[in-house]
Amino acid sequence: MRILFICHGNICRSPTAEFIMKYLTREAGVYEKFVIASAATSTDDLGSDMYSKAKSELNRHKIPHEHRKARQLRSNEYSNWDLIIAMDDENLRDILSILGGDPCEKVRLLMSFAGENRSVEDPWYTRNFAKAYDDIYNACSELLAKLSQTL
Repeated sequence: MRILFICHGNICRSPTAEFIMKYLTREAGVYEKFVIASAATSTDDLGSDMYSKAKSELNRHKIPHEHRKARQLRSNEYSNWDLIIAMDDENLRDILSILGGDPCEKVRLLMSFAGENRSVEDPWYTRNFAKAYDDIYNACSELLAKLSQTL
């Protein structure tokens, strides 16, 4: 199962989701069945590591992470992923624009896996990294539970 998490800059929400999902799959003993990554819709932060406050939130919860460089989603990667998961509606629109559509219905909002039709608020603007972490952790847990039924 190949999962790509997407947010605006690939420095807060999407790498948080990437590292949480890697952690959850390791804890569940299914890590080897997944390829998990993240990317941006914009070019704003290309090459930047994860934002320090997002890293601090992962550290607070003992979620392992590593140095990484933000990258942008490319128009030719649609076929590389089973799921392409957006953090908010703006990301969703940008993803569809970059990819030229979603013929196989792979693109979804993260919170939809938790049964909620809403965005993960961007902590870059809200400064509420704890709430973003909680939303992402809960939705990733639900996503893994749903995927585990088919593994």
